[in-house]
Amino acid sequence: MENILGLLRIRVIRGINLAKRDVRSSDPYVIIRLGKQKVKTRVVKKNVNPEWDEELTLSIADVPNIPIILRVYDKDTFTPDDKMGEAEFDVRPFLEVVKMHLENVVNGTVITTMKPNRHNCLAEESYVAWENEQVVQHMFLRLRNVECGEVELKLHWIDGSGSCLES
Repeated sequence: MENILGLLRIRVIRGINLAKRDVRSSDPYVIIRLGKQKVKTRVVKKNVNPEWDEELTLSIADVPNIPIILRVYDKDTFTPDDKMGEAEFDVRPFLEVVKMHLENVVNGTVITTMKPNRHNCLAEESYVAWENEQVVQHMFLRLRNVECGEVELKLHWIDGSGSCLES
């Protein structure tokens, strides 16, 4: 069994101004993938500004060289679900901070900042910060391959050391 560094807890907070895929609205849900892992939120009916506020968890074995992929879909009853855009984000800056094993840091301290650029899907600056004794990252991702929409996420880390996850 591979050695798990820890768990990445992704709180899918909400969607903002998502695309309409049904007549008046959409029934959106989010799928997040990292390698072979796949997690998904519940469907929010008839809402282009859905509030999921749901925590999804991925296990991280080593620092992934591949981005985490987020896709939004519109749930349909009789036809395949419609794509409502996608985004990806790199967790390496977040994991670099986790590896620092910070202690006695003032709550709210920003450790690193990522600025939006052509190579990422950030809609605005994203901060990796120390909150309530843990490393967190808050981000707004702009969806690609769609006319509009953003998804708000918050990441936090659950350390795998000393747990039954180690081999």
